[in-house]
Amino acid sequence: MPRVVIDPVTRIEGHLRIEAEVSGRNVASAWSSGTMFRGLETILKGRDPRDAWLFTQRICGVCTTVHAICSVRAVEDALGIQIPPNARMIRNIIEGIQYVQDHVIHFYHLHALDWVDIVKALDADPAKTSQLAQSISDWPKSSAAYFKGVKERVQAFVKSGQLGPFANAYWGHPAYKLPPEANLMAVAHYLEALEWQREVIKAHAILGGKNPHLQTYLVGGMSCPVDPNSQAGLNADSIAYLKELFAKAKEFVEKVYLPDVLAVAPFYLDWAKVGEGLGNFLSFGDFPLTDTKSSDDPGDLFLPRGVILNRDLKTVHPVDQKKVAEYVTHSWYSYEDDKKSKHPWEGETRPNYTGPKPPYKYLNVDGKYSWLKAPRYDDKAVEVGPLARMLVAYAAGHPRVKHWIDAVLAKLRVGPEALFSTLGRTAARCIETVVIAEQLIPWTDELAANISKGDLRIHEQKHWEPSTWPKEAEGWGWTEAPRGALGHWVRIKDGKIENYQCIVPTTWNASPRDASGQPGAYEAALVGTPVADPEKPLEILRTIHSFDPCIACAVHMVEPRGRKTFYISGC
Repeated sequence: MPRVVIDPVTRIEGHLRIEAEVSGRNVASAWSSGTMFRGLETILKGRDPRDAWLFTQRICGVCTTVHAICSVRAVEDALGIQIPPNARMIRNIIEGIQYVQDHVIHFYHLHALDWVDIVKALDADPAKTSQLAQSISDWPKSSAAYFKGVKERVQAFVKSGQLGPFANAYWGHPAYKLPPEANLMAVAHYLEALEWQREVIKAHAILGGKNPHLQTYLVGGMSCPVDPNSQAGLNADSIAYLKELFAKAKEFVEKVYLPDVLAVAPFYLDWAKVGEGLGNFLSFGDFPLTDTKSSDDPGDLFLPRGVILNRDLKTVHPVDQKKVAEYVTHSWYSYEDDKKSKHPWEGETRPNYTGPKPPYKYLNVDGKYSWLKAPRYDDKAVEVGPLARMLVAYAAGHPRVKHWIDAVLAKLRVGPEALFSTLGRTAARCIETVVIAEQLIPWTDELAANISKGDLRIHEQKHWEPSTWPKEAEGWGWTEAPRGALGHWVRIKDGKIENYQCIVPTTWNASPRDASGQPGAYEAALVGTPVADPEKPLEILRTIHSFDPCIACAVHMVEPRGRKTFYISGC
């Protein structure tokens, strides 16, 4: 059976390899491999747990803030710290705009080119493109002259022989189905989204000092000052500017992103039956609306916590973090017994590369074949991400999620079963963006109202000194990164980190087989995927990109012979 190899999978963060056996015109079996090692857990051993968030935030250059918040929550859980309401609200706002910006970037700049043929946009009539755009939205940039200008910019790219960011795709592939006018509209919005995302993420600079790698997280709260009487603190002016940015964010999402998804999806409804995968979904939930000091009892969450099994949307099972464990049976690590899983508090990071020596043709998928471990929940493989969050929220009766999912399904004239697919994964991400964009201004108003009552508290002080900590403690932090459920587990002894383990969204989704042979979410989702041309496996990329892979979180680079190549001296 011929095997298709995609290495590296592009338009993602990090290094991912997919091998797929094709029978006839469909994928019969697939394997997912992270091709670099992550050793951050080893770096953290023996360090002050209050510093862990600064290190873990460097796991990734994209969704940086999510590792920071997950880390401080892990330490706060271990030490029993309840943060002040202002800190909770600011964290929600930071994370909310991260979702909105990140999802828009994914749709336009990382995933849309799987569906949009850039070169065919040159065949479009700008006047007809204008008519199409105005038929789906009142977005002001939709005149014939505007689209004519975009077409000329693309034409200049093509004439130069260097397509730049548009070069890496299979233009002219028969799986592209959009008419030229829809292609041109999508290209225009691709370019607009570049400018838009740069603008709205200024909110992170206001609340976090910079982006990426925000600087104001702190175990016990935040370090950004709240002072309505100072220009150095969060005040009425900065809150007004935040609301201005969030209004821009909401307008683009509602008038461009959602209409584009609804305009493109009807041409690809066959993809509502492709790429389902496991049928099991996990969400840790996020955006706490009440104050709590326990990760196991996080209070009222805007996006609920839960597990859905076997596509059963009638039942949302509770999450118990003690049911999370990782296998290394097919991963380049070693445990005492590679066939037994370990809970993260007991987890180990012992690299043991046994793969082929580069260059090689294929991985030995009967043995170890990935730098990613295989996380499982209650010994079940699960999918995480926007689809998991939206399904859990939908099944739990979340009013706004239910409203938007039902509206999108009605518009596309499909039932809820369409959500279990590559197209459903892409639609769920858009729906989530709309739901979160709606909340940014109300959450900012809530913060302003709390400050106006005279509550300026931003940090819980009494647990700061290690002398107040127990001799031994363990905790776990949780969040819903844009790409899915993220968990950090920490064990503290004598004021230092004794053990630290991260299980990131892409480790859940891109995991290899476990001891019982269960595939990960990518591997399961690819089975049955049509492949029109094995030399140009566009369809495989569509399903993989629909998960929004971020392998930098899952693996990291190491010098191949294990030698130290540089030293950092501290004082």
